[in-house]
Formats: sequence, C-alpha cells, structure tokens
Amino acid sequence: MNIQEYVSKIKSFRPEGFRHELFIILSIILASTASFGLGRLSAFESRKTAISIDNVGLNLATPIGASSSGEKGTKVTGVYVASKNGSKYHLPTCPGAKTIAEANKIWFETREEAEQAGYTGASNCNSLK
Repeated sequence: MNIQEYVSKIKSFRPEGFRHELFIILSIILASTASFGLGRLSAFESRKTAISIDNVGLNLATPIGASSSGEKGTKVTGVYVASKNGSKYHLPTCPGAKTIAEANKIWFETREEAEQAGYTGASNCNSLK
C-alpha cells in the first residue's frame, strides 16, 4: 500500500458518523458510572446508626477531665487550669495542662481570674492566643 492509497482512505473516512457513535458510547459509560455511584451511595447511607445523647444533665461549666468534687476541699471545676508551682494557665485540652499533677491543679472560671492570681496564658496553647 503506497502513501496515495493511504491518504485516500483517510479522506474517505467520515468523522461525523464516528463522532455520533463516540457520543453514544460516552453517554452510556457516563450513565452507567453515575448509576453505580448512586447505588453505592444509597447502600452507605442505610448503614448509618442513630446517635443518642444519654447524659442530658451534663454540667457544661465543668471541662472534660475535671470533676465537680476534689480531694481535700480543693476547687476542681473551671474553664482554665494552672499548676500551684507554675506561672502559666491552660485550657484542659492543651498539652501543658495534661502534664500537671492532679494534686497541683488550680482551676479558674475566667482568664481575668487566672491573671489576677499571677498566671499568664501558656504560649503552646493555641486556643489562648
């Protein structure tokens, strides 16, 4: 087969018909992919479990990890915590607060209360910045 015969075959090819067939094929692939995805999504939705809240009487003023009654009459409620031996106050979720021994924890309701007691905000506690 020489080049002229090859060129004449290419010229005789009708791209309009090919485009139409390609459009139909791509439409079928798109529709089947969308159907499959929606089917998977509906199966996922049916597996979700309901969430229930059991402890409705939760005291929101008490941070997680703190109890409302302390040892030896010490105050163990509040929003901010500091160490008796330190100079920084923290939120209970901050890394520094987790290293304070329970016996050394002092709790404050407000930042102002902690600062009046001589404490400053911890620099490694992002929520205090």
